[in-house]
Amino acid sequence: MELAHSLLLNEEAYNQLGEVQKAEFIFDWLRYLEKLLLATSKSDIKEKQKRLVEQLLSLLNSSPGPPARKLLAKNLGILYSIGDTFSVYETIDKCNDLIRSKDDSPSYLPTKLAAVVCLGSLYKKLGRILANTFTDTVGNILKAMKSAESQGRYEIMLSLQNILKGLGAAAAPCHRDVYKAARSCLTDRSMAVRCAAAKCLLELQNEASFMWSTDLDSVATLCFKSFEGSNYDVRISVSKLLGTVLAKAIISKHPGAGPHGPKQSPLVFPPPH
Repeated sequence: MELAHSLLLNEEAYNQLGEVQKAEFIFDWLRYLEKLLLATSKSDIKEKQKRLVEQLLSLLNSSPGPPARKLLAKNLGILYSIGDTFSVYETIDKCNDLIRSKDDSPSYLPTKLAAVVCLGSLYKKLGRILANTFTDTVGNILKAMKSAESQGRYEIMLSLQNILKGLGAAAAPCHRDVYKAARSCLTDRSMAVRCAAAKCLLELQNEASFMWSTDLDSVATLCFKSFEGSNYDVRISVSKLLGTVLAKAIISKHPGAGPHGPKQSPLVFPPPH
């Protein structure tokens, strides 16, 4: 697989392989590319960036599996964070168009999922550079979730977590919409979706103060409901979420409270008579 160890995909070698070998070749190239991008000079990356972006985006339509789509998304994020961002908006539009597609066939599902994962990676890496596009992206992703099966809901929750992480406070206009979507997923029949929703809400509460103020009772009730019929992973993820929002609520009401509880005032004894 040494032929896969290059900055650009060796298309000549790739085209000579069978279907199974092609999948292995792509995975090996993506895995190697992650290391190569970090070790290559910016000038070399910028020189080949246009072609590399084209090759990576073409893989979206090749039905990538979970490991491949994660590597694909990660490499796109690294590429744009090191190189130029001139075409990143076109890439975001491309991913959003793939998600909007009316094609609901099983063969097209991996393409939609890969597009969702790529969007999360791009916003996580580039953050506020993409702040003027995120409302459309989040709206598109949330709309897709209404008809998504469990695997789709899982990837959407993780993608939203990454978008929130990258944008920070700039994502405030979408906080309520993300909150409503994640709430419904916290009691999903799929344990993986519940875990992903808990991670999304945990990221959301960093900036969405309503989660540990006006909506605290609702969040706590939902967390306890999520425990019903749950597995170990869900209990760990949801417990972390519940503990964090409860701690935030206490600290916000008692600013002097620290990790070991409220600060105690020193004892003051009356002077001797």
